[in-house]
Amino acid sequence: MSHPEAWLAFGTLLLLELILGIDNIVFISILSGKLPPEQRDRARTIGLLGAGLTRLLLLASIAWVMTLTNTLFTAFGHDFAGKDLILIGGGLFLMYKATKEMHEQLEGPHEEVGSGSTPGKPVRAVGFTSVIIQIMILDIVFSLDSVITAVGMAEDIGVMVSAVVVTVALMLVAAKPIGDFVQAHPTVKVLALSFLLLIGVNLIADGLGFHIPKGYTYFAMGFSIAVELFNMRLRKSQPVELHGSGREPQV
Repeated sequence: MSHPEAWLAFGTLLLLELILGIDNIVFISILSGKLPPEQRDRARTIGLLGAGLTRLLLLASIAWVMTLTNTLFTAFGHDFAGKDLILIGGGLFLMYKATKEMHEQLEGPHEEVGSGSTPGKPVRAVGFTSVIIQIMILDIVFSLDSVITAVGMAEDIGVMVSAVVVTVALMLVAAKPIGDFVQAHPTVKVLALSFLLLIGVNLIADGLGFHIPKGYTYFAMGFSIAVELFNMRLRKSQPVELHGSGREPQV
């Protein structure tokens, strides 16, 4: 870290890690929002610490990570590696979760007929362990992409570890305000879910060999956020209430 080249690599890698970490924060914020308020901070902290630990473990096994880029089989004219299969599986899981969460926000959670449950309330409460497991599954996908990016940009393991540690620390600071903001504004939550759908498509495309420049994706996300913030500024009244907001609809 005493050489200027190392600091340049550290700064560039830190910026990229933060950009990639935004996806993680959004996903963790939405999942933790399904828990009771007293458990949300703990879920976010465990999820982000788990993401950091996963990245450090993958960095410690760089040799194994790089074998994931070796071809396993060829199908439809494309060479599939371990990384491709993980990205495709993670993308499908992310699209499934985003679609399911969006349905619950707009239509309400599924209720069994004749169960005697109160209308507007889910049949089963979301378990803390279930949320953490789902967070950890996506942490592996996001961490794999992040670690491969780090290996391609920096040669020194110390630089990579330092960037990951600082990134996780900054994410821990930003997770609560971002999570609270998403939970307080249902339209922003639906927009964030649409971002997760977009990210899922990107992961699947990468796994199938169709590289979509990330600049296009982040520009679309940034533009959508700017439009929504403009709408929120113009809309002075109470924001629209969705099924997942936890409040009774106004008659």
